[in-house]
Amino acid sequence: MYQKLSFEVEYLTEQHLTGFESYKVSFPAGWTKYFIDLYFQYSSVDTNPLSVYVMHPFWNKVVQYCPKWVAPNVLTFFGFLFTVFNFTLFAFYDYYLYASSDDKPQYPPIPRWVFALGVFNVFMAYTLDGIDGKQARRTQTSGPLGELFDHGLDSWTTMLISVCMFSVFGRTDHSVSPLRMYFILWNVFISFYLTHWEKYNTGVLFLPWGYDLSMVGTIVVFIISSIGGHKAWKFVFPGGIPVGVIFEILLYVTAIVSSLPVVLWNIYKSYRDKTGKMRTFLDAIRPLLPLAVLFAISTIWVVHSPSNIIEKDPRIVFLAIGTIFSNICCRLIVSQMSNTRCELLPWILLPVAVIAIFSFILPSVDLIFTYILAIVALLAHIHYGTCVVRFILIFFKYVKCVVIFVFTRSVSKIVQTDYLPTIHVKNEEIRTNSREELRTSENRSDRQTVKKFQDHH
Repeated sequence: MYQKLSFEVEYLTEQHLTGFESYKVSFPAGWTKYFIDLYFQYSSVDTNPLSVYVMHPFWNKVVQYCPKWVAPNVLTFFGFLFTVFNFTLFAFYDYYLYASSDDKPQYPPIPRWVFALGVFNVFMAYTLDGIDGKQARRTQTSGPLGELFDHGLDSWTTMLISVCMFSVFGRTDHSVSPLRMYFILWNVFISFYLTHWEKYNTGVLFLPWGYDLSMVGTIVVFIISSIGGHKAWKFVFPGGIPVGVIFEILLYVTAIVSSLPVVLWNIYKSYRDKTGKMRTFLDAIRPLLPLAVLFAISTIWVVHSPSNIIEKDPRIVFLAIGTIFSNICCRLIVSQMSNTRCELLPWILLPVAVIAIFSFILPSVDLIFTYILAIVALLAHIHYGTCVVRFILIFFKYVKCVVIFVFTRSVSKIVQTDYLPTIHVKNEEIRTNSREELRTSENRSDRQTVKKFQDHH
């Protein structure tokens, strides 16, 4: 059903691809006529007042300034690049997370302009992430690739932004230790993962309130830091509680109050009302196993490391574990989109288990092993993402990742841009059809038009 490139690994099975085919969509009246068989379903519910009454109206305005020839996935990717740039920038000025610690004068504080640039980067990442879906609906290029691209990169972003926030408070005075930051990071991971586990069972993505609040909160914190520097956060609340600890408590309380109970309630309702996937209990909880295994292995390693690796180089530990988490999350997203069983134990868990074992056997080279784990995780995750994206593109025979088809609706006709590039798959070419080949007459049914478009692309 698809062409396999020589450098690709078959991460997607026939069951995945068949599941993608049935991922149908219902567009509003007027659009469905032409595109009912071309596109895919993305069911989500967003009830956050900040998102509904502030951000979405803002994004609706912003997306109007985005040219229609810009692919939604390009917006998603550039938004992610802003986050990566932020992570790299903060790593350069505060690699060991001591820059905001007054009791470590040998580490100079982060310049205020870095926080100001961080505000811009987070705002751009947040805005591009907010308008990519609107651009997809605006240009009628929604699909499984867009959902995987968006949420897959979001799963990586959970680590990148959280570590940047840690630089604001530092790791000693008025803050928390790297070990406590490790558990804070896992709190964020679990909250994000549960949202997609919820969709795996209900078929609907209930967007968590925490995402918008955390992004806006990060922007506010960076603005304050750009004005007052790191010393703006050197104060305590009544009872002698440092501000960093207050943020820690807020994150845990938010997860306990607004994440886990809501997820469990929505899954329960889907079974009660028979509106979800109606999986067996074991199949329903299956996606939780790889996450639990990663948490168990990494926690044993981090907490009991003979060389105290989390204190020696917390940033590389966060990067390695955050990347492996993102890979596991992407596999869950693929399963919930294709309505297939989630992988039980992805192979990417093996390197972290091996490194954890060797860290106890050879503690003197624990740090080297950790860097090896981070590099292996990065390469494996990028390879997985590249292969999956290519498979989806080839299977559906379309090029909407970077260049999109621009459609206009006029007098019962579909008009395509005159020229789009050719893709080379082995020695075969999938060429875009000319304008005349796609032009339809009023006597031809819309379904035939869509079928012909699919056959040629």
